[in-house]
Amino acid sequence: MTLHHIELWVADLERARACWGWLLERLGWSPYQDWPAGVSWRSGDTYLVIERSPALRGDRHDRLRPGLNHLAFHVPTRHGLDALVTEASRHGWTLMFADRHPYAGGPRHYAAYLENADGFEVELVARPEPAGEHADAAPDEADPGPPGEHS
Repeated sequence: MTLHHIELWVADLERARACWGWLLERLGWSPYQDWPAGVSWRSGDTYLVIERSPALRGDRHDRLRPGLNHLAFHVPTRHGLDALVTEASRHGWTLMFADRHPYAGGPRHYAAYLENADGFEVELVARPEPAGEHADAAPDEADPGPPGEHS
């Protein structure tokens, strides 16, 4: 079984449409639905909805409160992940944990953590590549896993 859909409520639909649309389409997701209060993108049987609901309370997502902390997506290669990080700031995303990037999740976890203006975080994870392909890899140490505090 797979995930059917995820729905994110946002305060500014056009800003969210721009930043999420850029990211999802670069990750291979296709535009799916579009209506006055929302938009969605699809990957296989799963789709992600961005909506400005009239029932929305508040104007910013807080990933440190109970509820959604972040969404994580596979990126096929390290090179592809690096290209996304380079472009991200032009599309409403900010690199988190820059001092530890791209190993903020541990020495064997090549990833980027991005946050948008609405407070949503995404983790982009490069799929493992064959050994010896990257001389710049972090030292081979025990992998402590992704950052736990997300501050």
